[in-house]
Amino acid sequence: MKLTRISGTREEVAREVAGVFAGYYGEGGEKVGPSPYVGGRKAALVALEKFSVRGYAGSRNKLGGGVSRLSFYIRHGVLGLREVAESVRQRFGESYDSLKFWQELGWRQFWQLVYGRLGHRIEEDLEPAKVNLGKDFADELPEEIRQGKTGLVCMDECVRELVETGYMHNHARMWFASYLIHFRKLGWKVGERFLYRHLLDGDPASNGLSWQWVASTFSHRPYLFNQENIQENGGKQWCERCRVKCPFAASYPELEQRLFS
Repeated sequence: MKLTRISGTREEVAREVAGVFAGYYGEGGEKVGPSPYVGGRKAALVALEKFSVRGYAGSRNKLGGGVSRLSFYIRHGVLGLREVAESVRQRFGESYDSLKFWQELGWRQFWQLVYGRLGHRIEEDLEPAKVNLGKDFADELPEEIRQGKTGLVCMDECVRELVETGYMHNHARMWFASYLIHFRKLGWKVGERFLYRHLLDGDPASNGLSWQWVASTFSHRPYLFNQENIQENGGKQWCERCRVKCPFAASYPELEQRLFS
């Protein structure tokens, strides 16, 4: 295939790319337009300057919380971790919100250090799982999950946002990962590949090791969530729209008994 230089507005370029790459279509075959997130150093600096860390610690887990959405630029080297941390320090000082944000930058750096030391070994379980994960793991995600048609509005909306924009809120990523690994027993690798395929900030270290953290193959316990957690952090409207029996409507001890006994 001969590639030519494409110029024009983002929309014009997107139309040209759509004619070249079939992958421009979503999991269900629907046409997907350009992501609302703009790349490049200029856009990155604007996003960094607009980001306010005030309230970050208390709202970062909320779907509409004050997250930075700088991970795209950090992932592709457009912004550096030190540069981002220093910008926050200069504008907001060493507040509790700043410290919490720096902690998250530290996790990203930690994943990179682990990846640098272990390389492709992170593609396999780094530790024995602390709970029963099942045995017959899937090679591909079931069609209803990839197309966002499980009937569970919270999971389907997470997938829709991912496919349409290349982004998924970090807390939603944890819910989605826990659902696939612990509720569906599909294994972490198949979910990790699915997210990496779509995420604009998809990073082998952060993505892969975070999935292992949820699975308990790189942590001391698995990550679980329940319906109360979803509603508390912004998914109440999802629950109100849902018409299927909720597998998450239980206490944590009840879920542990059901999933891991």
